[in-house]
Amino acid sequence: MTLLIRSATAAATALALLGAPAQAFDIGAMSDAEREAFGQEVREYILANPELILEAVDLLEQRQQQAEVARDDVLVEENLAELQNDGYSWVGGNPDGDITLVEFMDYRCGYCRRAAPEVAKLLESDGNIRLVIKEFPILGDASVLSARFAVATKLVAGDDAYKDVHDAMIEFGGEPNEVALRRLADGLSLDAEAIFARMDSEDVTAELRQTRALAQKMAISGTPTFVLGNELLRGYLPADQMEQIVAEIREQQS
Repeated sequence: MTLLIRSATAAATALALLGAPAQAFDIGAMSDAEREAFGQEVREYILANPELILEAVDLLEQRQQQAEVARDDVLVEENLAELQNDGYSWVGGNPDGDITLVEFMDYRCGYCRRAAPEVAKLLESDGNIRLVIKEFPILGDASVLSARFAVATKLVAGDDAYKDVHDAMIEFGGEPNEVALRRLADGLSLDAEAIFARMDSEDVTAELRQTRALAQKMAISGTPTFVLGNELLRGYLPADQMEQIVAEIREQQS
């Protein structure tokens, strides 16, 4: 409510200022009585035109959104090389695709699970998308355990094994723990002992640490977060919206 009042007052003040000589509204030069009278005029104007409150708030929100988009554009531009080619994140889809989709995800994130089939649909419908997965565990120890397991699998058994583990853990309905992850590895014919022996290694820790540092630079605090081409998209998006953004990016590039 305070924001509404301040915004409406600012709008009414601006309108009042437009309608009178500048010197008449030099607040610093006004006496106490003049300021009180002016405040009363502003109040009466707002009461007579309450729609100004919504107009002022709408304008404020538009400006804030524009500022956020501009800030995100700068963040993507400054960190694009690390986002798309960090040398350690798993790359799928079409590795030679003309547009890269980067996803910061957590296996215990419900919206990440909702997003997974949408991302798959995008990759299936558009064979020219390159996908980069950033392991970004932010939902507690079980998330960290899952991410370490996935990264260790990639280092021990390769990219194909990582993809199998990634897909399985996205669909996993229970609480991830050592027993469940060993069972998952066995079910995929992976060497669970080798994977678990690698999970606490410095190379796994370094990958997660570097991804977290990148997320902090990008002001990313939630999952899923996507970078599609040069656009930062915070939160879940259905495939059709991503397809529309892809089309717009290609149109700009042509």
